[in-house]
Order: sequence, then structure tokens, then C-alpha cells
Amino acid sequence: MGAGGRLQVSPSPKNSETTNNTLKRVPCESPPFTLGDLKNAVPPHCFKRSIPRSFSYLLSDIIISTSLYYLSTTCFPLLPHPLFSYLAWPLYWICQGCILFGVWVIAHECGHHAFSDYQWLDDAVGLVFHSFLLVPYFSWKHSHRRHHANTASLERDEVFVPKKKYDITWYSKYLSNNPLARTVVLTVQFTLGWPLYLAFNVSGRPYPDGFACHFHPNAPIYNDRERLQIYVSDAGVLSVCYGLYRYAASRGVASMVCVYGVPLLIVNGCLVLVTYLHHTHASLPHYDSSEWDWLRGALATVDRDYGVLNKVFHNITDTHVAHHLFSTMPHYNAMEATEAIKPILGEYYRFDGTPVVKAMWREAKECIYVEPDRQGEKKGVFWYNNKL
Repeated sequence: MGAGGRLQVSPSPKNSETTNNTLKRVPCESPPFTLGDLKNAVPPHCFKRSIPRSFSYLLSDIIISTSLYYLSTTCFPLLPHPLFSYLAWPLYWICQGCILFGVWVIAHECGHHAFSDYQWLDDAVGLVFHSFLLVPYFSWKHSHRRHHANTASLERDEVFVPKKKYDITWYSKYLSNNPLARTVVLTVQFTLGWPLYLAFNVSGRPYPDGFACHFHPNAPIYNDRERLQIYVSDAGVLSVCYGLYRYAASRGVASMVCVYGVPLLIVNGCLVLVTYLHHTHASLPHYDSSEWDWLRGALATVDRDYGVLNKVFHNITDTHVAHHLFSTMPHYNAMEATEAIKPILGEYYRFDGTPVVKAMWREAKECIYVEPDRQGEKKGVFWYNNKL
């Protein structure tokens, strides 16, 4: 599990050397191996999807989440002093948010057809549980598939597409060089980033042909065969919104916000944080159309260590490289697959065990825009920089 579940490691010369190696650029040349070579190195059973095993993870999350809800609604009102409530509710929000992000990850796997061998079952499970978290399932499924098909392409990737230097606004240097401003930007990114992306395509690739909105069936993100499913996604989200309205009318808005609203904010924050740290790293290249190919793009991501949360998040955090290479592989086999492909990947594999908060702060400071390496021969390969 990456760093063995450790949240933080005391500094040492060895760890400093590891950090330096982590920030060393990965190779940007075409690798000496193929996707077939990597697949042959993975034990065949890793690609097998098991309905009982997939449901066991989902049911486990549901049981924990339901238990937390029961405790919050039945036990918290009985606490003898208001101080206990002030301590209990934040603990509930964090635990419930993390567990529900695990549910989000399983629904995301359904979109990749990694839950079972039956597409209809994957879509049914994904629709129910993504809708519960106010995610338009089919809308996200289709745009996320395009992200996997175009990872690290400056022209065609779907989300967290870095800006080139000449696209940077005049005030960017004040945001990146000012710790207070950087804190504000990160706060907005992790609280509002996900709904802003879904509704207004913020941080997504530009679509000059129309309004890119995940809730809009005629958005340029989708082709004609997908538009009916966007209506289904919208219906799923609207039905959950109606259920939340009825809950608020029955038990009060404050109760709805406490038991559902704040945990949902944490789910959204976890999603943005995990995605941001997977695809934002000084060692990773981005490519324009003259250099990009699918395999190099899929390798332009980094595995991270979230400690005990690796398991809570179903290892999407520390097996993301394997996930981009084999997106239909179920999460419970991804750790074994990662270990199997590491010897072949060699320097093309990047793991960063930097504590998450430190890594988040570092990437927000160092990864401002991308530009080609003027001293190299590959003008179509772009690297992060922060010198404004």
C-alpha cells in the first residue's frame, strides 16, 4: 500500500533523496514496452470482475454510512452537553464524507465497466449511487471516458488541463506567490470546484462550439447517441434533490445540511483533491498533438499515499497509474497489478509519498503553467513551471 499506510515520515537523508527522485522528470520518450507487455505481466485473475466481491465493498460502505447516520440522528441529541455536539458533528462529517467518497469511487468504477461483467448492472448501480451524491452518472461516465482516452493531451484532455504560459492572467503571480491568496484559491477549488466543473466546465477543456455543461443534453461534450442518457442522469439527480427537499420539509434544513450537506462537501473536496494530485506534479509531462500518444498520456499520472484512507478510498489513490492503463480492472485487484507492472515501468512509474497537505501546497505553488523545455529537442512536450 505505497508507504505501508504511514501518514507521515520523519525527515531523513534517505527520505530527502527519495523526494528528489520523486520530483525528477519521468521519461517523455516513447517507452520500450507496450501495453501488451504490461498486460502480460499482470496475473490474469486481476482482470476478473466478481459480482459478490464488488457488492461486498459497496454493502460494507453502505452499512458504515447508515450506522453513522443512525448515530448522528439518535445519539447526538442525547449528548449531555453542547460541547460534545460541537466535537461529535465534525467527527461525523469527516467519517461520513470519507466513507461516501468510497461509495463515489465504486460508482465511478461502474462507469468504467469494472464492477461486473454486465453493463446493465454496472449502469444501474452507478446511476443509483452517483445520483445519490448528486453526480449525473451517464454525463460523467462519457466525459470521464474521454479523459482516459486523452490523458495529458493539451488539446483533448477533459479536466485539469494546464494553461500555457501565454494564457496565464496578469494576476496569477499574485495568487501563486501569496500564501493567503493561495489558501483562498485552494479553498474555493476544493469546495466549489466539482459543481463548477459539472455546471460550467471550470478547469475543463474549452468547447468553442457551445455551452459545455454536464446537465445539458445538447452540450458539445456529447454525441447524438449519448444525449438521451443525459436526460436519465438529470432525472436521477432531480429525484434525489426532491428527496432532500422532502427530508428538509420533514426534519428541517439544518438537519439535512448536517447529515447530508456537509458530508457531500467533503466528498466533493476529496474528489477534487485526489484528481488534482494525480494529474498535477512537476515530474509529469503534458503533450501537444505533435508528441501525444495514448500510452505516454496514460503514464503521465502519479500514485499518492493517503495513509489509512487508501483503503477507505478503495485504493484509487495509490493505484491510479494501473487504473489509467487498465480502467476495467476492479479496484480490489489493482494493488497486485501495480506491483506486477512496476518492474517493467521502471522510471516511467511515479509514486510520491509526500504527506497530502504538503503535496497539495507544493503543487499549488510550483505547478502554475506548462511550457516546452527550450533546451530539449521535443518542443511538443510541456512541463510545469511557476516563474512568472
